[in-house]
Amino acid sequence: MGLCAYAVTLNRSGAVPTFSNMVEPVPVTQPATLLAENWADNYDYAESPDGLTERARIFLKQNPDIAGWISIDNTKIDFPFVLDPGALPEDTWYGENAYDPNSYYLDHDLDKSSLRQGTVFMDYRDVFGASEEAQSDNIILYGHNMANNTAFGSLRKYRQDYSFFDESPFIDLSSNYKDYQYVIFGFIITSGNWYSDFRYWDMEEFETEDDFNNFVERIRKGSLVDTGVDVKYGDKLVTLSTCYAAEDNSRFIVCGRRLREGEIPNDISSITRTPEYLEKKKQEEASIAAAEAEEASREAASKSAEDASQDSTQADEEQGN
Repeated sequence: MGLCAYAVTLNRSGAVPTFSNMVEPVPVTQPATLLAENWADNYDYAESPDGLTERARIFLKQNPDIAGWISIDNTKIDFPFVLDPGALPEDTWYGENAYDPNSYYLDHDLDKSSLRQGTVFMDYRDVFGASEEAQSDNIILYGHNMANNTAFGSLRKYRQDYSFFDESPFIDLSSNYKDYQYVIFGFIITSGNWYSDFRYWDMEEFETEDDFNNFVERIRKGSLVDTGVDVKYGDKLVTLSTCYAAEDNSRFIVCGRRLREGEIPNDISSITRTPEYLEKKKQEEASIAAAEAEEASREAASKSAEDASQDSTQADEEQGN
């Protein structure tokens, strides 16, 4: 099906419900202004001297929850995302039904119409505004794992083909005020159950350096690929969360850290790597060089023996004559 709920909608007991016990989609009683098919081509996303970008101004008129834009090269991820409105009472701008936090956009489009794939949304507790100091330590975005690669469906490329990280190691994430780029430092499969010992969906803010380091190490140790990207306390993070398997309520999450001063956007060679990773790469290169040298030596010895054999055969033939 390619669709399941997220480890983000908590009921009163603290459990994580499945999609089957979410509320039914709300019918739209007031028609909303629909976006033109080529709307993305009509607006450049450039930082505005007045604060909000021009594109943010346009989208915010259509939906006040618009929080930014996300894109990843070589995927279908290139669209706006919203801030979840949190707990909603009945009869609001969103419709006549009440909603739990982090649930409305599971099955609603930007224009409030019902949409099976939902809309990628930011956790209702996150802050991603103009003040970078006030921004959350870890921006968490949720999107369905759609089979047609819409929403966050194309994130599966990272776990299906480990070399895909080399092709697309960056996440472009823009607020309504500024563009940022993040480099992916790990991606893991983890539990989405309320009793998990790694409740990443509750880790928007790190109270201590130990809390930050524990999160990073959990991602680094479980990562399907050793990216070697250096992450230190104080770095701003982003976590992209989507479903993995409905049977055990597991999640696939991709984590990145914001580029630092001196690092060049879209240039992986400029990204700071950990000393351990650099040493491992150095040893791997030395091992490859040694293997190549050994192979060259064997080929040279084989060639020498072959030449000696040919010389011996030629000498025997000359003696025979």
